[in-house]
Amino acid sequence: MTGRARGRSRGRGRTEAQAGGDAARRPGEPAVRPPEPAQVGRGRSRGPPSDAAPARPQPTAAAEPPTAAMSGLSVAERGGARGPPEQKRGGRFSEPVTRPPGLNKQGSSGREVSLVSNCFLLETRPNFMIYQYNVSFSPEVDSKKVKFGLVMSQESLIGRVRAFDGMTMFLPIKLQDPVTKINTTRRRRDNPDGEPVEITITLTNELPQDSPTVMQLFNIILRRILKMIDMNQVGRQYYYTRHAIAVNQYNLEIWPGYSTSILKHECGVLLGADVSHKVLRKETVLAFLYDLYKSNQRNFHEIAAKKLVGEIVLTRYNNKTYRIDDISWDERPHHTFSTGRGEISYVDYYAKHYEKQITDMEQPLLIHRPKKIPGKKYIEQIKLLPELCFITGLSDDMRNDFNLMKDLAKHTRIAPKERCEQLMKFIGEINGHAEASSEMTGWGLQFARNLLSFKGRMLPAEAIYQKSKKSSYDPKTADWSRETRGSALHSTVNITNWLVILTNRDRGAIGNDFVSTMKRVLEPMGISTGAPRVVAIDNDRTESYLNAIRSEVGRDMPQIVVAIVPTNRKDRYDAIKKVCCLEMPVPSQVIVSRTLSKKQMLMSVCTKIGIQLNCKLGGEAWALEIPLKNLMVVGIDCYHDSAEKGRSVGGFVASLNQTLTRYYSRCTFQHQHQELIDGLKVCMTAALRKYQEVNQSLPDRIIIFRDGVGDGQLNYVIEHEVSQLLQSFKGIQEGTEYKPKFGMVVVKKRIQNRLFLQGQRGDFANPPPGTVCDSNITRPEWFDFFLVSQSVRQGTVTPTHYNVIYDTTGLKPDHFQRLAYKLTHLYYNWPGTVRVPAPCQYAHKLAFLVGQSLHREPSASLADKLFFL
Repeated sequence: MTGRARGRSRGRGRTEAQAGGDAARRPGEPAVRPPEPAQVGRGRSRGPPSDAAPARPQPTAAAEPPTAAMSGLSVAERGGARGPPEQKRGGRFSEPVTRPPGLNKQGSSGREVSLVSNCFLLETRPNFMIYQYNVSFSPEVDSKKVKFGLVMSQESLIGRVRAFDGMTMFLPIKLQDPVTKINTTRRRRDNPDGEPVEITITLTNELPQDSPTVMQLFNIILRRILKMIDMNQVGRQYYYTRHAIAVNQYNLEIWPGYSTSILKHECGVLLGADVSHKVLRKETVLAFLYDLYKSNQRNFHEIAAKKLVGEIVLTRYNNKTYRIDDISWDERPHHTFSTGRGEISYVDYYAKHYEKQITDMEQPLLIHRPKKIPGKKYIEQIKLLPELCFITGLSDDMRNDFNLMKDLAKHTRIAPKERCEQLMKFIGEINGHAEASSEMTGWGLQFARNLLSFKGRMLPAEAIYQKSKKSSYDPKTADWSRETRGSALHSTVNITNWLVILTNRDRGAIGNDFVSTMKRVLEPMGISTGAPRVVAIDNDRTESYLNAIRSEVGRDMPQIVVAIVPTNRKDRYDAIKKVCCLEMPVPSQVIVSRTLSKKQMLMSVCTKIGIQLNCKLGGEAWALEIPLKNLMVVGIDCYHDSAEKGRSVGGFVASLNQTLTRYYSRCTFQHQHQELIDGLKVCMTAALRKYQEVNQSLPDRIIIFRDGVGDGQLNYVIEHEVSQLLQSFKGIQEGTEYKPKFGMVVVKKRIQNRLFLQGQRGDFANPPPGTVCDSNITRPEWFDFFLVSQSVRQGTVTPTHYNVIYDTTGLKPDHFQRLAYKLTHLYYNWPGTVRVPAPCQYAHKLAFLVGQSLHREPSASLADKLFFL
């Protein structure tokens, strides 16, 4: 299954050469090389907020570095898990059409609201056209730098603005003749009189504004302009490095910037811009290794590889980012590599090209392996010196530091009003910059001065149904925790035989309070409960917990196992889940004792645990009115397996009842470059047979919500997954051909788009949950819409993008929008709406559990319960 690895989430809240750069290899460039200063790399940061360690001292030349001792240690080769590459065609993201001809994708339900988006209209001159030319030289010129110089010398003929990559040239003006020949002179050091060269410029295409090639050109022009206003490219985004924000107490630095893109939308060509931040640690990788060595000398190499492989580092001398793929412990800065001009050491290379003096001659080298390029067999490795690399993003320890995250949020979580002000300031800087404005004018372009405004709709709030109660909620927050408190759940399972395992240390106050409080909160929920079997163990070793579970489950199988652990240790959690999901299948709940120690919070904590226990046993917390009959909804998501490089886990969750509150789950595994098709067919077939067993009939409609798909993967999903899922319906029903009405919707959370609610006084706020946008900023070739389904207490809410890529259901756009919004109410880990439909969130929880802890498919006996909740 294609997709990116993701962390825990509750659900809340082009080539630069075409721009005219010199891409020729520099003389002396090594085959296996240090990074070049030319164009910025395309590494991907893990991104902001998390916590930071205390400031670590940087190494000095006088200090005796521990790297000599480091080199004496060894460990087997280790690499980080990496997902499959996105499917591309011709090196560019493909853009499939998902909108049927003549389809009006706008809905009508709900009330109208005034919205503003983080987009600026790109205005063009009348009869706008871009002219594409092929440029050739006689005699042939090999150097791109010389080619650029020869073309630039013809400004009086071709104008001052152009985009040229050494062969193809784009101009905003049409030359007088289709073929233009120019005789000029190439001057060389060995020939002061010059060498005659004939330049032939041939018109090959006239491109309108909405051409995909012109969209690419617009983005190249935009990148030029961002550099003109003194922004620096790091990865794929641009930042104001001169405006860096120091967070000294955590030894961090924040770079403010913007993520931008120009695309064709429903209302025209738009510049989408959003405020972005890059968090950097001020310490070098070498300083990090020093500290790590001091505390872990025995297995230093193994721990260092585990900590660093997969991290993104920044080299500040050229603002490029790289993913660390390995560490070369046997190589040193004084080692040499081959170049076109002979051998050179890494020390001399950095001194010559970057004026960097290396202080530690015993440090190892970091290895970055660029992504494979189609048609290129050998990809050169890039080797980096830890002394010159800075880690970007935040470690897991940092992310778990509440105070650090809170302090970072002051800079990175921006309220709607401030965000809009920053975007207006950004576009004002572009329009007001003399050089940038001149470049735009030369191309016949101009950005609108104001953010794009339009009309959206707010869907009606949903009623929440429990066993004997119908509740409403505040549509501004979409939170019904108070309204449903103390009421019986929609359907319940009595807990008469349950097992609680804890340490002797926690058996007293914590264990007794937990058992008594659970009884108090379960009764109002409509759940009868008996006294649990409480097993106290002498210590908190993993093996002690496993022995207790095996002994008690083997003696008398309980309905559910509750393990109270003193700390949140991953290895112990993984081991408990493996026993309960694989070896002796039984639903399980792991609770950290610290969460039970605050008596004033115990009732609230136990209420949430009670809902989880009920759902893990097959019960349902609440329900909504679902008008569609005989409907099955499916959620698909994926997660990278942490134990095996290149393997992804696909979570598949399908509804079994009319209210879409009971689910059947399966998972499938996919290795890099391997298709998911066979696994999906098995999952779908099993889900249909289970649905038939429960309902004595097959569903009339099946709608799949597919998460974890990038724009570049849409063609793969449409051409392969949809067709194979349709084929999986064959053979399900004996005697007759089973042809359900079928739809697939791609769900995207990682988007740049933002929506703001515009007040009568011109102020901006977050739109309320249920806000839908199906025009203006949607794509004309897609059957898509944006939905804001959750409320956030801090910062700016991000909508979710839905793209209906296949549809024979006969449903209207309103139906898809209302169904998607209804499903965001049905995730039982939160008494409110979440950002994606509940089946997608459940599929993510399943894939995360398997990818992080189990690494094998869970027992089939648990498949009809939300055991992964």
